Amino acid sequence: MNSEIKTGLIFGIIIAAGLGVMGMVFSSLDQEVQSSTTFTDVNSLSEIDKSGFKKAPDLVGIAEYLNTTPEELKNEMKGKVVLYDIWTYSCINCVRTLPYITAWDDKYSEQGLLIIGIHSPEFEFEKDPENVKIAIEKYGINYPVVLDNDMETWKAFENRYWPRKYIADHEGYLRYDHIGEGRYQETEKVIQKLLEERSNSLGIQMTSTSSLVDVEEFEHSLFRTPELYFGYKFAQNRNQLGSEEGFQQGKIVSYSEPENIDLHKFYLTGDWRNYEDSMELISETGTIKVLYNAKEVNIVTENGAELEILLDGKVLPPEYSGYDITENNTLQVTEAGLYNIISSDTSSSHLLEINVKGKGFQIFTFTFG
Repeated sequence: MNSEIKTGLIFGIIIAAGLGVMGMVFSSLDQEVQSSTTFTDVNSLSEIDKSGFKKAPDLVGIAEYLNTTPEELKNEMKGKVVLYDIWTYSCINCVRTLPYITAWDDKYSEQGLLIIGIHSPEFEFEKDPENVKIAIEKYGINYPVVLDNDMETWKAFENRYWPRKYIADHEGYLRYDHIGEGRYQETEKVIQKLLEERSNSLGIQMTSTSSLVDVEEFEHSLFRTPELYFGYKFAQNRNQLGSEEGFQQGKIVSYSEPENIDLHKFYLTGDWRNYEDSMELISETGTIKVLYNAKEVNIVTENGAELEILLDGKVLPPEYSGYDITENNTLQVTEAGLYNIISSDTSSSHLLEINVKGKGFQIFTFTFG
């Protein structure tokens, strides 16, 4: 969407001058550019002037509370260091951050850290509490998750990105802000410093630790295909659909076999209804082709179907098979969400062909890593 950008951009803003963390950090998933980061002696933390910091906004417009209740969450937030994670479960960038966030929850929750997952959906099916429940069980999320279905809390934070992490100190002041993946060690060090500040301020004992969680970080391809959107509104001005029939708002379009295939574009055959956020297969079968460059390919989809996966016109080799591919090189779509179809060790260019069997199959986006 134009005003709400799901991005691979990593943009860390450390706003805790009192932590001694100065500067602004910009990077992308392709290339990282960082400024120096330093931390002051924690003995000076009690003297921080917080007049320039904003307070974290209230959680507003929440449709449902998972792993908690409104009353429990309100009480639990008092006097805690709070990490707010704005995410949505079909966002691959969000999913890649979850092993770190769940590890921090395990390590620091008893020392005064509270993590709150703010689930702000990109697609309509992500508003369904049952779908979100499946996702939080799949990813081992035990901390509170609130469903921000109308994006009211998203707006209260003045946010435009998935994923985004804010950390508030025990008095509710926002002290750290990070957009995208990455910067995990930096983020954890901020958590440690704010917990230490909390313990000093409240006069309580805290288990001292300087060790960091050990999670393998996903390494992105330097040059890769951008996210491809199947909805005419989401794809506006992106020039991503290569089929000559193009997008036709709200119509059923019969797409024909392309004569040529260009890199970073997708092509369809079969009858597909055009929606603003997706395409739905109207015929019994259809095909999606994309010439991509990446080491990982994911799709976001809804409604049951069987997908046969071919790579460069051949059966998918085992070394390229994604986590959700079965032994017979097919993907069984059983629930709405994110599916990994290609996973390899190195980035390269390939022609991916998806043969779809299942009228009503709906696809929203390709994402690449």
